[in-house]
Amino acid sequence: MRLATAAAAPSVPLDAPAPTFEHLLRLSDDAGLLEHARGAMPRRNHGYCVDDNARALLVISLEPAPPPEAARLAERCLVFLAHAQGPDGRFRNRLGYDRRFEDEPGAGDWWGRAIWGLGVAAAANPTPWVRSEALACFDLGCDVRSHHPRAMAYAALGSAAVLGVSPDHAGARRLLVDAVAAIGRPADDPAWPWPAPRLTYGNATMAEAVVAAGSALAEPQLVEHGLTLLAWLLASETRDGHLSLTPVSGWAAGEARPAFDQQPIEAAAMADACARARDVTGDDRWLEGVRLAVGWFLGANDAGVPMFDPATGGGYDGLERGGRNANQGAESTIALLSTMQQARRLSTSGR
Repeated sequence: MRLATAAAAPSVPLDAPAPTFEHLLRLSDDAGLLEHARGAMPRRNHGYCVDDNARALLVISLEPAPPPEAARLAERCLVFLAHAQGPDGRFRNRLGYDRRFEDEPGAGDWWGRAIWGLGVAAAANPTPWVRSEALACFDLGCDVRSHHPRAMAYAALGSAAVLGVSPDHAGARRLLVDAVAAIGRPADDPAWPWPAPRLTYGNATMAEAVVAAGSALAEPQLVEHGLTLLAWLLASETRDGHLSLTPVSGWAAGEARPAFDQQPIEAAAMADACARARDVTGDDRWLEGVRLAVGWFLGANDAGVPMFDPATGGGYDGLERGGRNANQGAESTIALLSTMQQARRLSTSGR
């Protein structure tokens, strides 16, 4: 499968800055991870959300030897998710700084991200009780279904993680099958194979979920479907040798590129998806997608500015036409961390 990259542009090496949890710890307290920041300073009045606590649980669980402070943050994030989960397995998303939930349990993207984080923690967290309790929450939530394909894609990644350590887990297997159906097959038009008329957000995650499902369910055709979507997306989002990501407003054929506001979570999703493709296929050509994602954070992007603050360990919130959003919220920082984790893992895996 061909990957479209600009031959004249140098590749960004995979030996990226080492992940540091300094800024996540700055954004956290005894309740969990705060969502927003002004610069590097936490904005307590904006409270907390399941989305970010699930993401933090995930990246810390994937760390080979997390610092003790980060391991304790993962524990608090797990408790946060358990507290947010309703008896039917759905989740509230928003908790105010006054420790009161601001919504009712639902099955939006936050449910999918919670299932993703819980599944990864159940499979990979180094602490036995965290693995056990994460699996209990996963079991409660994995029979829920969402009307939103992206929520199902996020949940599929958690299910694939659980099946990686418990191949007979029936709930995870059912959820994977239903997620693939929700995402849809590649369209017949090779110029636009995406199973929707417009790219929106979490795009690479959709392709990764299909690859992960195909691998976990031993269905090679599903793997090929996911790789087809990912190869097209990577080619579509590569411009002059760097990532030119789909912005918050989305993108469809014929619309101008580059476009802004580009989000760090999109670069992280591309790194995750290309790393998954390389793991499943053994094809080192997919490493270029990880290199491009690392490069996006280091300044190889449409504005030519770094999206990483080495002084704080934080990631900036968005790439804008004139530079960047200087705030360093939880989502952006976790996106930075997960991208650098993938780069480090692939650099040390004997490739």
